[in-house]
Amino acid sequence: MAAVFLVTLYEYSPLFYITVVFVCFLVTSGLVLGWFGLGVPVILRNSEETESSTRILKKRMRQVKNPFGLEIPHPATASVTKGVTLTPDCLEDCILTCYWGCSVQKLHEALQKHVYCFRIKTPQALEDALYNEYLYRQQYFIKKNDKEEKYCQLPEDAQVVDFGPVPRSRYPLIALLTLADEEDREIYDIVSMVAVIHVPDESYRLSCRILYQYLLLAQGQYHDLKQLFMSANSTAPSSSDTSPGESSTDRRLLEKAGLAEDEPELHEENSKDCVVCQNGTVNWVLLPCRHACLCDACIKYFQQCPMCRQFVQESFPLCSKKEQDEDESTHILQDVLPGRVF
Repeated sequence: MAAVFLVTLYEYSPLFYITVVFVCFLVTSGLVLGWFGLGVPVILRNSEETESSTRILKKRMRQVKNPFGLEIPHPATASVTKGVTLTPDCLEDCILTCYWGCSVQKLHEALQKHVYCFRIKTPQALEDALYNEYLYRQQYFIKKNDKEEKYCQLPEDAQVVDFGPVPRSRYPLIALLTLADEEDREIYDIVSMVAVIHVPDESYRLSCRILYQYLLLAQGQYHDLKQLFMSANSTAPSSSDTSPGESSTDRRLLEKAGLAEDEPELHEENSKDCVVCQNGTVNWVLLPCRHACLCDACIKYFQQCPMCRQFVQESFPLCSKKEQDEDESTHILQDVLPGRVF
């Protein structure tokens, strides 16, 4: 009935219709303010409720000690014909086994067998899982804390100059690190490490680098070791061996091959401080973007990464509050008494 009246009124006089509607609005507003006063009810949240609603999930972590380390000291000089130099750094006596031309399919089947069938704790176990689907094998014994460079090269009679265009059926080089002593395999959760290494050849001249690293646990799991993106003076990887032009070329080649990491384009200044408050120490890693950029105080306010704006699904701390307090107390004691060792 009211709608019919308003339509008739509008047809009779639009100006009079607008006046009536405006008067109705003023009357309604007066009634609301007269009933509630100036304290009109509004849905608000206090700071504690806001913090709890924006708090992201904390990923459950298990701390383990990795006895294996591997790096390529001279990537610019490595090639399939000239070979590659590897520098292992192990906490215990280990065996470094290098497999040239390993089958891609057989390697990933071997990783699955580690989960379901048998544990890859020795080079022989991996070779059984690979069904000898590789071209050449080299093996070195690595003493504890020995950082001597090991040179790996295909023999001349192999007559291999490249592994074909991408996608390839064989990885150029697979490096396997296993614990030499059987007693050490009972101590460490991580019993072996598999590194997939690209070595440049005539078909694919991308500079030598480690593409993937898999940590194999004694319980039958394996984990992909991934890089964290963190602004730091000492922990940032050095890029002195490659020029900016070569780095951009390598990046395009990686994207073409489907091997490029989601590396951020923006590089923050070299600082270990939180990118938000610039005061607290960076301690939280955001997933899935893997940016380590927030301190303990700022992590609860962000559902999106402040560096790349990607939504955060989970996060985990680099060290616990107890470890931080111990580090700070040790640092203070060393500052007060620089001549003593604590």
